[in-house]
Amino acid sequence: MYPYIPNTKKDEEKMLSFLGIDSVEELFSDIPKSIRLDRELDLDPSKSEEEVRKTMKDMAKKNLSADDYTCFLGAGSYDHTIPSIVPHLISRSEFYTSYTPYQAEISQGTLQAIFEFQTMIADITGMYASNASMYDGPTATAEAALLAAAQKKGNTVIISKTVHPEVREVVKTYMKIRDINVIEIDAKDGVTDFGQLESNLSKDTVGVIVQNPNFYGIVEDYTEVEKVTHDNKALLIMNVDPISLGMLKTPGEYGADIAVGEGQPLGNSLNFGGPYLGFMATTKKLMRKMPGRIVGQTVDKDGKRAFTLTLQAREQHIRREKATSNICSNQALNALAATIFMAVLGKNGLTQMAEQTAQKAYYAYNKLIETGKFKPVFQKPFFREFVLESEIEVERLNKELLKHNILGGYSIERDYPLQKNQILLCVTEKRTKEEIDYLVKVMEEII
Repeated sequence: MYPYIPNTKKDEEKMLSFLGIDSVEELFSDIPKSIRLDRELDLDPSKSEEEVRKTMKDMAKKNLSADDYTCFLGAGSYDHTIPSIVPHLISRSEFYTSYTPYQAEISQGTLQAIFEFQTMIADITGMYASNASMYDGPTATAEAALLAAAQKKGNTVIISKTVHPEVREVVKTYMKIRDINVIEIDAKDGVTDFGQLESNLSKDTVGVIVQNPNFYGIVEDYTEVEKVTHDNKALLIMNVDPISLGMLKTPGEYGADIAVGEGQPLGNSLNFGGPYLGFMATTKKLMRKMPGRIVGQTVDKDGKRAFTLTLQAREQHIRREKATSNICSNQALNALAATIFMAVLGKNGLTQMAEQTAQKAYYAYNKLIETGKFKPVFQKPFFREFVLESEIEVERLNKELLKHNILGGYSIERDYPLQKNQILLCVTEKRTKEEIDYLVKVMEEII
């Protein structure tokens, strides 16, 4: 018997008798012995509670946290301000223990939280309707591509290489098992190569996926992309950053059919990579095709405001072949954090956060160029991130920055091998002038 398995010898005998076998060994007879572990598990001797606590703390100290280091790293996850009210409210037991509303109308509090989230996402994206939150930004983008494939006749999705590399990988994985072709459009001077995009559009194209701001941090103008996409009867899918929508043109204003994105910047911590939440919003025409759930507002028998699950397009609720997706979780707690964040900031607060972010990013960009040690890679407008070319390898630069308690930028070369010594730096509204000036000073000294 293993000490970490609570079953007694009597429990084991009872289960074996029920199964009609004589030993646990018989239970695993279908698994070849060549791939089974033939020794005891390599576990440390048992420890006291205090020893376990100390061991876990020592392990945790090996992590580099944005609470201990000044963060200039972005590339998909962002160190934005989180008002103290957000963690305070989501730590209440009625919130952090709630989950998917299977007996929906009984869970009025959960339904209202989801409804408010949907309303705010639809508002900031300029779209007609939003669903309950998705797993994360990349899977939300892939689900949007599946929606386009289900709505349109054809078997090809076009995606720009200025879309985050990890998002593109997730999209390609989803499309592969559905036999949908994925065409990647090259970047030209940091933005989508419009000529190549236009020449690849055809009657088989179901959707075009772009990102704004793009992976390089550049703000792209998708006016012409929208026109040629719709001229070819395809859907325009825009992956957008929610904070940037405080000052940039929304997907709705561009005429996009589907807006998706990563919701982490909305009141969610970096969390070493997760859990996060994705969002999706569409036009009225596509509303019924969205995966997951849509919560609606109504009145109860007494005429009081109430909430209900208006649409449930999951395979758990309708015939599998009619389901839009098998997505299950709606990341309720993460979505609640985003909802509280947006409610606290309001429209003016979101705009101010976006403006401060852009202003500080441009300040850092100009200061670094003034040193003469870094060259701008693209001459394009950006929002929060920008790419500079360094005189030394980015990995070496970042190792030196760590010695000064600074989390440096992202090495572009990791995803674009030909772009040597290029660093993607991120500046949010959290960064102070003193922190930015110190970054500039240290980077100049390193070079």
